[in-house]
Amino acid sequence: MRKAMPALFLLAACVATGACHDMTHANNADTKPVAGFVTDMAGFEAFIATHPTPAQFHARYPDVQLVMPDTMTTMEMRSNNSRYFPELDKDGRITGGGFR
Repeated sequence: MRKAMPALFLLAACVATGACHDMTHANNADTKPVAGFVTDMAGFEAFIATHPTPAQFHARYPDVQLVMPDTMTTMEMRSNNSRYFPELDKDGRITGGGFR
């Protein structure tokens, strides 16, 4: 019984710390930042379909300006996919939007 207690304690500690690991993007090997403006629209739309947070958007597309609803911007039209106007859900995650 004395030998079993440390083993059970170790097992419980392993299970407890393993449960804290974020597995949401563990199998997504394509999480590198995309340099420049958006040219791969299929990849971009697939990324938006994951409902990223604004922080995740900035990490993935650092060169694309994310224009949040309370952000003031100029009115010029850009045709190079460098400025994205997101639609947000109640939790602040990006669910859609468009380039302008």
